Amino acid sequence: MPLTKVGPKHQITIPKDVFEALKLEVGDLVELAVENGRGVMIPKRAVEKAPAVKLTTREQQLLKSAKAKMDAINRDIKSSKGLTDAETAVAQKVGLIDPDQRWWWTEDWQKGEREAQQDIEAGRVSKVYETITDALADLKKPL
Repeated sequence: MPLTKVGPKHQITIPKDVFEALKLEVGDLVELAVENGRGVMIPKRAVEKAPAVKLTTREQQLLKSAKAKMDAINRDIKSSKGLTDAETAVAQKVGLIDPDQRWWWTEDWQKGEREAQQDIEAGRVSKVYETITDALADLKKPL
C-alpha cells in the first residue's frame, strides 16, 4: 500500500496507481469520510462519464448537419427537412437519437408529418370523438 505525506495545509498527493485505479481526473471531486477509524475517499461525479464516441471527419460533418435539421424540426415541422440515413446513423451513434425513434427523424417520415400538419391547418381532419364506440359507429355508416 503506497504512503503519502500530509502537508502543512492538510493537503495530500494521491499516489498515481490509486489515482488511476479510481479513474480520477484533475478537477474531479472526492468525498472523504471516516469509517471505523479509517479515512475513506469516494470519487464523486456530477454526472456519470460516458465513453466518448470517436467520429471520423465525415461523421462529425453529418452530426453537425443532423443537429441543425433536428433543431429546425423542433422549431417548425412544416418547413423543415428530415435527416438522411447517414445523419440518423451518426446521431444514434452518439446518443442524440434513441434507436427506437430513429425512423421518426427520417425525411420519409417528416414528409408525412408536414402533410399532416397542412391537413390540420386546412381543416382536413376527422372529427373528434368522445368515445371509441362513437368512432367505430361512425366508421360503420355508409358513405
